[in-house]
Amino acid sequence: MSDRRLVRTPLRRKSRGMLTVHAPVSRPTVVPGLLVAAAGAVVALGAAHLIPGTSPLLVAIVLGVVVANIGLPAPVVGLLEPGLGTASKRLLRVGVALLGVQLAVSDLVDLGWGTAVVAATVVVAGIGGSLAFGRWLGVGWTQRLLIACGFSICGAAAAAAVDGVIDSRKRELVTTVALVVVFGTAMIPLVPLAAGMLGLTPGTAGLWAGAAIHEVAQVVATGTALEATAGGVLAAAVTVKLARVALLAPVVAVVGVVARRRGEDRRDERTPPIVPVFLLGFLACVALRSTGLLDPIVVETAGTVQRTLLTVAMFALGAGVRREVLRGVGWRPIALAAAATVWVAAIALIGVLSLSGR
Repeated sequence: MSDRRLVRTPLRRKSRGMLTVHAPVSRPTVVPGLLVAAAGAVVALGAAHLIPGTSPLLVAIVLGVVVANIGLPAPVVGLLEPGLGTASKRLLRVGVALLGVQLAVSDLVDLGWGTAVVAATVVVAGIGGSLAFGRWLGVGWTQRLLIACGFSICGAAAAAAVDGVIDSRKRELVTTVALVVVFGTAMIPLVPLAAGMLGLTPGTAGLWAGAAIHEVAQVVATGTALEATAGGVLAAAVTVKLARVALLAPVVAVVGVVARRRGEDRRDERTPPIVPVFLLGFLACVALRSTGLLDPIVVETAGTVQRTLLTVAMFALGAGVRREVLRGVGWRPIALAAAATVWVAAIALIGVLSLSGR
């Protein structure tokens, strides 16, 4: 008697005339797609390191779009799709959750109630005004919601978080992230220039940068430029920005409720919760950072991992956008992005000027 153990294998039926043959069904592997996305992220991060001011997120998206449209054979595309799908969803959400490690409750308390009110006003009024502009321009609800939240809270991470609870198209998220990067990068030199023309002190200019600019990395770049004229500007700018980041979880929870009522909530998951798991992870990371137990090296490492995961995810998102899809973007999202940038910057300026008593 043979002592071989029986191994159950999924079977698929194939009919050959009168005879039915059972063949094993191979499960798709995520490894090839993840490796390609990781390679794209390495290139994007390297480009950002070599060229100051370059966003790895935008480079990763562009690389992904290029790869998607170079005419890869269908079998290769099918081989990569599982891994790219995992990167564009799961890794992206892990990256958003890790963003919470950069935020401590004590930092928000140290801001004072006035600055906290300004940050909250920028987020709430920024989203409301952007949604109104988008409706007037004729931009679809999901697209204008992604732009409104991305431009008012924390850029690509906010857009990705909102995408997790609404039934938006991949093209809409990629478009939003690209616009966030382009317009936010343009603000890096424009905010210091405008601050000089308006006669703002370095401290006020730093607060304005933190309240107005989209991405945390873009705020750091602007704050570093302003830091040359006065100390403490960078820390103030980043702290105000993180106050906006703190509103990510409640905003996404509200968006999830509204999306359910409209029947436009995310459909690719079974009974998705109002507050997604990755947002609970974000709050857990905030709580962990707030304990003061994390070593600065751990915080820095978590920030590096978070940026890397988002870059990998952006490549995967770009790889999911075909040439025929890009043709339908149009001018309206670009016009909305420009309007949202000006609107958020104006609200932020009024807020910081009120704090300084001007």
